[in-house]
Amino acid sequence: MSSSSTLNWRQLVESGDRIFIGSYAAVPNALIKNLIENAKDLHDIEAVHILTTGDNLWTRKEYSDLFKVNSLFIGQGSREAVAQGYADYTPCFQSEIPGLFEDGILPLDVALVMVSPPDEYGYCSFGVSVDIVSAACRNARRVVAQINPSMPRTSGHSYLHIDRIDAWIEHEEPLYELPATPIDRVTEQIGQYVSMLIEDGSTLQFGLGKMPNAVLRYLGNHKDLGVHSEMVGDGIIDLMKRGVINNSRKSFHKGKTITSFCMGSRQLYDFVDKNPHIEFYPTEHVNSPMHIARNDNMVSINSAIEVDLTGQVVSDSLGYNFYSGIGGQVDFIRGASMSRGGKPIIALASTARNGTVSKIVPYITEGGGVVTSRGDVHYVVTEWGIASLRGKSIRERALELIQVAHPDFRDALLREVRKHYWVPAYQNQKPTSVAELGAIEERKQQFAGESYVLRPLHPADERLLQEFFYSHNKETLLMRYSHHPKQMSREKASALVAVDQARDLAFCLVKRNGPREEIEAVGRYYFVAQNNSAEAAFVVREIHQGKGMAKFLLGEMIEIARKRGVKHMYAYVRAENKPMLRVFAFHNFVRKPNESPREVFLELDIQAVQPSGEQAVA
Repeated sequence: MSSSSTLNWRQLVESGDRIFIGSYAAVPNALIKNLIENAKDLHDIEAVHILTTGDNLWTRKEYSDLFKVNSLFIGQGSREAVAQGYADYTPCFQSEIPGLFEDGILPLDVALVMVSPPDEYGYCSFGVSVDIVSAACRNARRVVAQINPSMPRTSGHSYLHIDRIDAWIEHEEPLYELPATPIDRVTEQIGQYVSMLIEDGSTLQFGLGKMPNAVLRYLGNHKDLGVHSEMVGDGIIDLMKRGVINNSRKSFHKGKTITSFCMGSRQLYDFVDKNPHIEFYPTEHVNSPMHIARNDNMVSINSAIEVDLTGQVVSDSLGYNFYSGIGGQVDFIRGASMSRGGKPIIALASTARNGTVSKIVPYITEGGGVVTSRGDVHYVVTEWGIASLRGKSIRERALELIQVAHPDFRDALLREVRKHYWVPAYQNQKPTSVAELGAIEERKQQFAGESYVLRPLHPADERLLQEFFYSHNKETLLMRYSHHPKQMSREKASALVAVDQARDLAFCLVKRNGPREEIEAVGRYYFVAQNNSAEAAFVVREIHQGKGMAKFLLGEMIEIARKRGVKHMYAYVRAENKPMLRVFAFHNFVRKPNESPREVFLELDIQAVQPSGEQAVA
């Protein structure tokens, strides 16, 4: 082993060798520059790497005679080279890259890496980037290191003994810092929706970018969260310091935040330095779907370039143009799906190019490739809500995904899927939003100590409404419909859930158990334009009657009708339905004359009554 400011590269590398270049914020820039400056007659060196930061000198066309780039995950540096055809892209699951080195599929001659100075026992630390660097160093014939005093020493399996290093240079340079990206309104709304899927005690995985920070921002009131993620960023710092992330309920690596690399600000690098609560492990350990699945309630949060209406996820290419890579998305999607109580989530903005292109598409863009299959995804989240796909038919998936597409594209998406009979001809109402609810159309509510979700009724709720109908006993049906209906066909259910929410209004309270939802109560009004009024109706599952659900729903509906300028709200209630009469009396409805002795006619002058404030949610 040797140390020098100028290495003898002719003794370390030969023409035609395959070299590995360190990852993420641990790119050994000084080594690369040194090699380029002293390459002399070297040619056709294959440079293998995943995402790399900084200048990426070796990817420049001027060095294409020296380096043949083979990117296993495309980043800013290699993207142009791949697009112009003088670099290659090799798609592979992140968890399987170490096996490519070990099995001799991509045998390595030299690994170029960045490490910390050795400790008193001779061990250097891979610091912020253990990932596949560890496997590269184990399997390369030679290891050449840039020893950087700025590299943190991280806990876990992140060490390499100085005797394993064949040559090195000492060169201090600041680690690459990921620029802070302001969280825009759309990303913030996505973060809010994703946070609603995360329960106390969950273990989290998240990737790069502003999306994870948006999610983490809304987890401040959660308890006992854990982290098992290939990557961590600045977003974990505050939550770990506050004890929100304490890993106390993890079922694998309990008490520890587990990762394979970190990337962010200098504050993050200082935070992980000698921090015993964060452990770095190689990719083959962290990204193993079997290891991921050992965490109960594992939540994986990944993004996509586009999602088609069957649930196929494209995340490494824009048509024929390769953009990034497979990375760890499939590893964590599958690991979370195998976890007890796990939730694999794809989170993305509904549009691109300043709102001119929908990222929810009827079919994948020509040339695009599926990274995550339609069978793997449980949830797709946009700024318009949560689409639940697990166990859903193509019809249900299409309607769920149209619901979370941007409203400007919903008509076109519905037309496309009807062409292929994925959605029947009678389903012709595009999903609509309740503007008065604001950006987030879901809200958690408590009744009798149990948590439920208030949300608008959606066209995708056709089957759920059928199940709700068939759960009623004869008495409930009589009170709601004034007779005993015996059937709720799919077509009839579709008509009831396909609501133009800008005109009429239909709310439901649902109970969520993972991706499974069950409707517990429905409240709706039908707008009557002739006299600017609305007719209200309710039905509550028998086991929940008396808990205040109808009273709550009516209060919400009155407030929205008031905002819309509706003058009167009225209802017909069977005379013997005393509980429902009390609900309307609570909200100041007045009895009016009615010809039928079996029904009570009730009316409220909405604009004459002051907003009820807390009364509406009593």
